[in-house]
Amino acid sequence: MSYREYRSPVGLEPLVACLWESDPAPGQTTRVIPDGCVDLVWLGGEEGLMVAGPDTRPWITGPASGSSHAIRLRPGAAGAVLGLPASEMRDLRINIELVWGAAGRELGDALAAADPGQRLRVLTETVLQRRAVPDPLAVAAARKLAEPAAKVSTAAADLGISERQLNRRLQSSVGYGPKMLARVARLRRLIAEPGGDGLAARAFSAGYASQAHMNDEVRRLTGLTPVQFLKDATLTAA
Repeated sequence: MSYREYRSPVGLEPLVACLWESDPAPGQTTRVIPDGCVDLVWLGGEEGLMVAGPDTRPWITGPASGSSHAIRLRPGAAGAVLGLPASEMRDLRINIELVWGAAGRELGDALAAADPGQRLRVLTETVLQRRAVPDPLAVAAARKLAEPAAKVSTAAADLGISERQLNRRLQSSVGYGPKMLARVARLRRLIAEPGGDGLAARAFSAGYASQAHMNDEVRRLTGLTPVQFLKDATLTAA
């Protein structure tokens, strides 16, 4: 599969993590792992434009029938852009018409009629026209929970709110609570860690309490052991 990723358009950086496109390889499937983001993905055909909700588990996608074009919303932006609590989309793939009604149907029609090279532009303009503002508290919480030694209680205290309030705000804007967001952040750090010092050292640097802690979380989030997952990164999409 050919995968291409592009920077967020100027002016949409607070909302958009990136734009991406992919072209399928015959018979190939892809393992998609949680990243705290929500994607609007044009798949074409009968599927059309789908909202890929915030994942708490791996998804195996494909083989795809055609090229995909997508815009990825940052953690904390999904609720504002979609206009509903992001938790309602958790672990789901839903056609945009079920979220935005007639406006979603019109957007799907516009994408179907557009030249493939213009579909990212259509998606970008759509998000821009929503005039959404990410929840600043959720964005700040996501940054704090991305730190290796992060604790939910400390993050809530630093933000001046209770853990219950923090959970409610993240459920609405990200799609799941602070503990899950911290697990996802540890997994992303594990992926980014260099592999030269061995798996135990990578686990410690990523913020896992032990190698057993890493084994448990990686299995739950990816469906693979850490060794399998890190070895076969070609099967994984962020």
